[in-house]
Amino acid sequence: MISCGGTDDPDPTPQKTAEQLAIEKLTGGSSITWTTANGGSVSKDGNSVTADFSGFELRLTSTATSRNYTTTSNPLFDQNGTWSFVGGNFDKIQFTGSLPAAGREISFSGNGDKLTLNFNVPLPNARVTALAGSYVFELVKK
Repeated sequence: MISCGGTDDPDPTPQKTAEQLAIEKLTGGSSITWTTANGGSVSKDGNSVTADFSGFELRLTSTATSRNYTTTSNPLFDQNGTWSFVGGNFDKIQFTGSLPAAGREISFSGNGDKLTLNFNVPLPNARVTALAGSYVFELVKK
């Protein structure tokens, strides 16, 4: 028998878009809670501030019609709001709200069990000068 490169699968699974893959990375397809507990960490300007975010949790959800987040009380992120992608590469997100992380471009990377968030809080927009700086959140899946 000669094959012309066809497949035996009459209905192959379509490839996922970059956006779908990014949503899965952040939410597992629907919802994931990320935390500093069990090995997560937070640094500011290269110095550990994990103790200031002890027990921090960030829950990201995504449905066909909405993208929401909730957090535990902290000085950078509002306790709830919506999130969206920034640009067309699907490697940056931003959160709604009024606290210093709101409206910032937040780069993200990771795999199924870890999520890294990188962002900067500039001096003019920091509510308190002490919050200004470059942050890296290394979060683990709860």
